[in-house]
Amino acid sequence: MREFKRLTPYKEALEMMLNDIEEVKEVEELPLDNALGRVLGEDIVSPIDLPPFNRSAVDGYAIRAEDTFQAREYAPIELEVIDEITAGMESEKEITNGKAIRLMTGNKMPNGANAVIMQEYAKREENKIYVLRPVAPGENVAFKGEDVKKGEVILKKGQILRPQDLSMLKALGFKTVKVKRKPKVGIIVTGDELIEDLSEKALESGKILDSNSTMLKGLVRDYFSEPVFYGVIPDDEELIRATLERAKCECDLVLITGGSAFGEKDYAHKFVKLLFHGCTNKPGRPIGYGERVFVMSGYPSAVFAQFHLYVKYALAKLAGANYKPIKIKATLMAKVPSSLGRHEFVKVYYEDGKAHPIRKKGSGIISALVESNGYIEVPEDSEGYKEGEDVWVTLY
Repeated sequence: MREFKRLTPYKEALEMMLNDIEEVKEVEELPLDNALGRVLGEDIVSPIDLPPFNRSAVDGYAIRAEDTFQAREYAPIELEVIDEITAGMESEKEITNGKAIRLMTGNKMPNGANAVIMQEYAKREENKIYVLRPVAPGENVAFKGEDVKKGEVILKKGQILRPQDLSMLKALGFKTVKVKRKPKVGIIVTGDELIEDLSEKALESGKILDSNSTMLKGLVRDYFSEPVFYGVIPDDEELIRATLERAKCECDLVLITGGSAFGEKDYAHKFVKLLFHGCTNKPGRPIGYGERVFVMSGYPSAVFAQFHLYVKYALAKLAGANYKPIKIKATLMAKVPSSLGRHEFVKVYYEDGKAHPIRKKGSGIISALVESNGYIEVPEDSEGYKEGEDVWVTLY
């Protein structure tokens, strides 16, 4: 079987691919409740100050701070309570020397008040309170615009919208938000050996159930995009060519698994003008890319590694997402050997600052994916890591 003349270094291949990908331009407007996980299509400028007025940060009494400067537990200061307000109310009375107004967290500060004494430090007796400690001007007050100022950019284009981002938008009066259109990602799975429905007779004859399509659909949805499945295609050269051409026309990116090497029925790479074919990454060395098409391995573990090493970054670029993977420093709990010249993707289970390498080997071992929750990368110029060494774990 013909081999690769040259393996493209991983980082070089990644850069070539990213330079070729262009961001999707279209945006759509969605209700906030439907925008979770979507990529923001424009900068968001606050139309108001938040809070929109000076407000109490605690339950207590609005006062003039100067009235409390001499207050002590053994010598409390007496103030007259001239009004009481509950949530959402506003007092029309003004605080003057020796006066106080009972209020709740979030209430607008009454005129004349410049501080709030927490109720724990004010002993109430009928219409009077006895202040047990001094407060400073501005104490327990959330000032107008303290959270967000009118005209301030609060969320930038490319932000992957989280629940707290949507909460901020709602607090500022937004009902809808403009987000990037989800890139369409075609998924084609090839192989004469693959079946889609369980059949003991077929399995006994050497067939295997397709699992790549379900995994890739889920991964694509996880990374800002919408999968379009073109089915399980047998190793028919003309059928693969036609399906690939259709997917290229209908989708922003195409993932085709199987047929990425040089076997007798490895057809997929023949129909794409590849920028690179064959890389230093392990597993998944036969990966190729060109014309917005990833030609990927057939084995699930290799497909999974290729997705995390390449495809998720392509999807982030397509969607215009400000995406950075979550990486955590951990102590390696077992030796991870590697060979110079290959960029290795090593599955690990991370917990409590420790990274446990998954020892199950083989590109077809799906259980190793299930048992892992992250990976470490061993670059081409390294022979691996020692037990007890600190490594960076990228979480799935």
